[in-house]
Parts: sequence; structure tokens; C-alpha cells
Amino acid sequence: MSDTPVIGVLALQGDVREHLIALAAADAAARPVRRPEELAEVDGLVIPGGESTTISKLAILFGVMEPLRARVRGGMPVYGTCAGMIMLADKILDPRSGQETIGGIDMIVRRNAFGRQNESFEAAVDIKGVPGDPVEGVFIRAPWVESVGAEAEVLAEHDGHIVAVRQGNALATSFHPELTGDHRVHGLFVDMVRANRTAESL
Repeated sequence: MSDTPVIGVLALQGDVREHLIALAAADAAARPVRRPEELAEVDGLVIPGGESTTISKLAILFGVMEPLRARVRGGMPVYGTCAGMIMLADKILDPRSGQETIGGIDMIVRRNAFGRQNESFEAAVDIKGVPGDPVEGVFIRAPWVESVGAEAEVLAEHDGHIVAVRQGNALATSFHPELTGDHRVHGLFVDMVRANRTAESL
């Protein structure tokens, strides 16, 4: 078995290309995923930013929502940024009509909590598990986590709000590390995928 994990990026909407570049820089084989058969071929998956309601509807339309839920329940490593964080939440505080999530992290998320598009900002974020200097976080219409359950671990906060969470093989950040050229958060996720592959092969 090659040591290079195959990691997909859910390519329904959002900054797919930037995630593919960041994953490749973190020593993963990265590929876009839109359909169930493509999902079946990856060791882990990134759910990018975008608009969570649109991603939810397109995932259902492309027939990938249920297989994705099943794989996340089965332990496939998954990483969600911004809207992807919303998709991994077990509960959304203010869901749009018909909005569904994949789930996987016992957390309650508030959509657009940090403000609208013109209130986007960058901030240094100290993330547990990411060595070195703080990560530069790009917050664009970003959510925050209102609360987490007992099994979810808070990895980072900004301005008193939770902005990075991990539960088992699921990782989520409010911000976009793929837009900065700093690939350490993607490196953390690639390490999670590699460790999961090793555990499954034993």
C-alpha cells in the first residue's frame, strides 16, 4: 500500500482548486469528488467553503449525501472549512428551509456568525495540534461554534468563539487555510487520513 493517501475535495461548489493544491502540497494525492463512485475511491474528504444550503442541495441532487453520511459514520476522515464546518455539524442554530447536514461532529453551529461578505477579515489563530506560529485564518462570512458535546475537542478560539473543532476523524474550521499558502492545517488532516489507513490495515 502506498503511503500517499488519496483525499477528495467535494467539488459541488466553493474553492475546490485551492484545497486540491493545499492537499498536494501536504503530500496527498488529491482529486475532485462529485459522485458516489468517486467518493468510494478516496481515503478522506475535504468539504470546502461556499454556501452550505447550496452544497446540501447539490449533494442530494448528485446522490452523494447518503453515501457521504455513511462513510463519515464509518470513520472516514473528513475536514470541513467554513460552509464545510456547517455541513459537519450535528445541529445548525439557524438552518435555511430544507437545509440538511452530513453530521459527524457533536456541535451547534451558527451560520454567518462573524458577519457578511464585506465584514471578512484575517486573524492569527493558534490551533492545537498545529506546531509553530499561529495559522493565518481567513474568515469569509464565517460560522462559529456555539457549543460542543463531550466527545468534540475544541482546537482553537478567536475573540471568545470556537473556530476549530475535532471529533475522532472529523475536523472543522470556521476559516479558510487553503487561501493563505500555509498548508499546516491540511498537513494535520493528511496525517489523520494516513493514521486511519494504517489502523484499518492492521
